[in-house]
Amino acid sequence: MTHFKDPFNPNIDVWNECGEASEPAADPYAGLTAEDAALLRKRDIESVTPEAGMARVLESSVMQGLFKTDISRRNFLRSVGVTTAVSAVGSMFPLGSLQAMAEDALRNLEKTKLTIGFVPITCATPIIGGHALGFYQRYGLDVDIVKTAGWAVARDKCLNGEYDGSHLLFPMPLAMSLGIGSTAQPWRVVSNVNTNGQAIVLGSQHADKLDPTQWRGFRFAVPFEYSMHNLLLRTYVAEAGLDPDQDIQIRVTPPPEMVANLRAGNVDGYLAPDPFCQRAVYDGVGFIYKLTLDLWKQHPCCVFGLSEQFIAENPNTFMAVTTAILEATAAAEKPEGRIEFAESMAPANYLNQPVEILRQILTGVFPDGLGNIKNVPDRISFMPLPTQTMGVWVLAQMRRWGYIESNTQYSDLAQELVMTTRTTELMRGMMDSSDVVFSDVDQDVFAPVEIQGRTFAPENAQEFIDTAPITRT
Repeated sequence: MTHFKDPFNPNIDVWNECGEASEPAADPYAGLTAEDAALLRKRDIESVTPEAGMARVLESSVMQGLFKTDISRRNFLRSVGVTTAVSAVGSMFPLGSLQAMAEDALRNLEKTKLTIGFVPITCATPIIGGHALGFYQRYGLDVDIVKTAGWAVARDKCLNGEYDGSHLLFPMPLAMSLGIGSTAQPWRVVSNVNTNGQAIVLGSQHADKLDPTQWRGFRFAVPFEYSMHNLLLRTYVAEAGLDPDQDIQIRVTPPPEMVANLRAGNVDGYLAPDPFCQRAVYDGVGFIYKLTLDLWKQHPCCVFGLSEQFIAENPNTFMAVTTAILEATAAAEKPEGRIEFAESMAPANYLNQPVEILRQILTGVFPDGLGNIKNVPDRISFMPLPTQTMGVWVLAQMRRWGYIESNTQYSDLAQELVMTTRTTELMRGMMDSSDVVFSDVDQDVFAPVEIQGRTFAPENAQEFIDTAPITRT
């Protein structure tokens, strides 16, 4: 349960900008009068309700506007006392009305019963775990999450209105909005539900072929054409001098079918999400050749997607469901929470996988199928902010491989389709008012990144793909 920070407590750091009290106070009521301590204790008990939690976000914004820094806020509270401060600030900004606004928003959710699709992979941990561990209910939502066999089905159910929102691959809302592979319907990347979390797996018979130049003629599976898996695999083999459309075969295969196809010899390997990378090792049919974080550290993979229409018609519900998923994402990123998430997702109605496999994936301590035990804590990460660099790279790669037919203003398009600004605001508001932490919230969303030894800068996207070793442009 999240505990929301009280901006009227002089003993705690609310905005973390000065570091004066970055560690939690041993006694958050030390040095206060009995009256002030009693008031803060009452507010602390109330703050675990969603209505009071949302009100704390609004109060925090008011206090930051008045005092700017934690030091100034604390000095004021200590000089006049908490009870007096609540009354004085309330005379200028009716704090009761803030609570009423929060209560009104949750009472007036445009939709409380939602259907959200998910493909059964660990990338969906916040969406699945959010359901299993009660994050949606906290915000007044009755969410039915529906297991979906593959991405084409997920896309079609989104476009047909069967899903209110869905676990999607990062390129999918972009392709859906542009009408690539389907009729055009505007969808948005709301947040990442995972970063990293993929691997290149090869069949056990290829343990002697660790140089990608030896892969000519190989048959690879990817989960969907408009996927990070397809784009990353194409980029990787192209850097090794192989044309992904001529020197290897790339087949779209639903993730749950990948291990069986590897076992049957229908494919030589795949670039895929977990748990099916680790499952190949568990079943003794393959080995983990390379984690995709070694290609691009903290690369995006799966997202929570909503249609532009849903966001416009359901602003309160949009806030509630996005906040619930962001809170679950932050909880999944904590090392101490990963075992709980692994255990919650194992049952048949979710991932239907042995808990042992899910623990190996989420903790990053795992056998690689070549006799080694690896320890990679960020094998999968949960960094929710979808940056503009991510969006521009995906669009540029879709152009590079001919999915987008002409050069375009990638940055303008990414800003339209990837909700970086709005999601950042939500993340900051949650951090200001609660114990939720997002380590990625302060990053430069246009920053260059290193991808397979090359620097990608959003402003030079067209030059980057034009000078790539193999390109369809």
